[in-house]
Amino acid sequence: MKLSAIISAIAVTSAAAFSHSSKGMTMSANTDRRQALAKFAGVAAAAAPFVANADGAVSGASIGRARGLYGGRIAALAGAVAAGDFEAVVAEKNAFILFNSGAYPTTKDKAAKNAAISGTNAIFAAIRSKDKAALKSAYDSYVASNDISALPAVDADKGQGYSSDFDYRVKTSAGAIYVR
Repeated sequence: MKLSAIISAIAVTSAAAFSHSSKGMTMSANTDRRQALAKFAGVAAAAAPFVANADGAVSGASIGRARGLYGGRIAALAGAVAAGDFEAVVAEKNAFILFNSGAYPTTKDKAAKNAAISGTNAIFAAIRSKDKAALKSAYDSYVASNDISALPAVDADKGQGYSSDFDYRVKTSAGAIYVR
């Protein structure tokens, strides 16, 4: 709908550039071209906001990818959290940030995203205070409230975990493929 309106506006503008002038024969051919170019630029500028309207590529697949990639990295920290290894958790700080933004990308997920961010802040507050018990508690709460689990290990003899090299499970424990 928007594209057809834009094309129609461009067609009308270009037709106006070649229309007969009521002034008669004058030496202002450049002026007519300038006016037509100005009209065309005006229509193009007015239509520019509608030309590219991306939604950020939010889909079930992109949410699943974020949950699989970053949720798996967060789930893999369970041993480090149990041992009180603060540095290992700090090294995966980006996994928390990317999980929060990728698993809850839409405005309708805003409450869940804010809760996940609060959980992340609680984890890193425990790290700053060097409190192992608070870290374990905050981590367990974060994992439970965001339904985070590691990707399952898939045996290539019993099943297939991915179908192409573009699948996010390729280089993970779920990345098994059956080969004859």
